[in-house]
Amino acid sequence: MTTESQHARSQGLLTSCFRSGDAMRSRSVSGIVRTGVVDVPMPPARLVADWERDIASQLQLEPGDVEPLPLARARARWPDHQRCVQAASDWARTLGLSEVLSESDIALMACRGARYHHDGAQYGGAAFCNLFVSEDKGLDVHFPGTGDRIPLVRGTVLLFDTGQPHAVIRRGSSGFDAGDFATGYDVTQVFLTWELPIENAHVARALLIAFDTDPSAASRLDEEQVLWRGAPASVCPASGRWIHDDVVTPRCAPA
Repeated sequence: MTTESQHARSQGLLTSCFRSGDAMRSRSVSGIVRTGVVDVPMPPARLVADWERDIASQLQLEPGDVEPLPLARARARWPDHQRCVQAASDWARTLGLSEVLSESDIALMACRGARYHHDGAQYGGAAFCNLFVSEDKGLDVHFPGTGDRIPLVRGTVLLFDTGQPHAVIRRGSSGFDAGDFATGYDVTQVFLTWELPIENAHVARALLIAFDTDPSAASRLDEEQVLWRGAPASVCPASGRWIHDDVVTPRCAPA
């Protein structure tokens, strides 16, 4: 878990501009990553086989890809699905989130690693809660801006700000390398994810979100985005470093 000083530094550098109703609103980007490990059973072998077939034939995941799996079909073959949901909900309540998970959208996702990215351009009005249900395959979730690096094991659960850059990388590596996720390696991870409204008082409190931090910037925008040091920026997919969009030849090297 990050320190308060790390959180403050992250707040000072990043601003998320997101749609709130019919208007754009600004907020801080939290440098806090809440994490734990909950007790969830291994998914049935036939369900895992279904996922593997879908990943190979339908999703055709390339290194770094993150794509949805059919949740409704999985529920029918996953007797412990509700137990997984309950475990994540119970963990969230320890953070003061009350019934937020049960009231939020849930999806089933698969990834073959993940390049460094943020989700603030699509989900600026949300935080993510992820529950990983695959076995330990030697991978970590890495948040370069906060220093958090969380081993992915069955039952790993995370709550984080969608505007905070993150990736799924090989344990022990210094950045995302597509070669670590080449065909022939069993490196896919499956996880449940909840989209939690950032304006919910419980979610905002758990991540120490400050609202209306730059109303002038928000008023000039039509689309959600994350600003770094007050200007539009992108994340280097290999290292997670921020790069201002007006830089012609950005340097993008491993962290």
